[in-house]
Amino acid sequence: MSNPQQIHEHAVVSSDAKLAKGVQVGAFAVVGAGVELGEGCVVHPHAVVHGPAKFGAGNEFHHFCVIGGDPQDYSFAGEHVELEVGDENIFREYVTISRGTKKGGGVTRIGSKNFFLAYSHVGHDCQVGSKTLFVNGATLAGHVTVQDFVTIGAFSPVHQFCRLGQYAYIGACTVITQDVLPFSLIVTERQTRCIGPNTIGLERQGFSAERVKTLQQAFKLLVRSKKNTSQALEELRARLADSEDVKELIAFTETAKRGIVK
Repeated sequence: MSNPQQIHEHAVVSSDAKLAKGVQVGAFAVVGAGVELGEGCVVHPHAVVHGPAKFGAGNEFHHFCVIGGDPQDYSFAGEHVELEVGDENIFREYVTISRGTKKGGGVTRIGSKNFFLAYSHVGHDCQVGSKTLFVNGATLAGHVTVQDFVTIGAFSPVHQFCRLGQYAYIGACTVITQDVLPFSLIVTERQTRCIGPNTIGLERQGFSAERVKTLQQAFKLLVRSKKNTSQALEELRARLADSEDVKELIAFTETAKRGIVK
């Protein structure tokens, strides 16, 4: 049974590109010179795929991603460098994947069944295995090696030349500057804390000085005293329960399912 290509009339597909059967290219998408798309690849509207780059079967390119772009490296001067990608990878919105550089071996490689969430980035000459997960904003500098089954959390940058061992999990907002052991769980220390009410913002929204002062007293009890949350709530009810703002604080705290930032 035939599996014809579906190329939108407003897509831009280079005459030098090679598209296998079943490839779909949406409106205003760009498939550049030297691109080879395997069977069943889907290039959604406004996605951009540059070459030289070779993709296996079943890859999916979402809106506004740029895959196979020039390496972001000052030394690049238009040399023939490539991107090689396996099967069934998902590139979500605004994902960027760079081709290699001559000094780095000339090829960026991506395995199969990887999931790149929005705004994630793979720099030049990286070697990424299979079944990895790049959460939103995860970023690889150049020459990084990522083994199979690795998860890189949201907004986590990885320094150039680092290696991430298989099955490693990197928590969100964690900066990686050294190799990560296989099977390990890596997370930056969490120091997020509450320093009191947003007094300037509240004043700008028309809160009276009395309302702000009451909230300052409430926050001092709730997040800065040595009382636990239950004890603080009990004292808030006893001392400041006439305030509608404090009632809101109490109700919000009592319904928190993940605790509150103190």
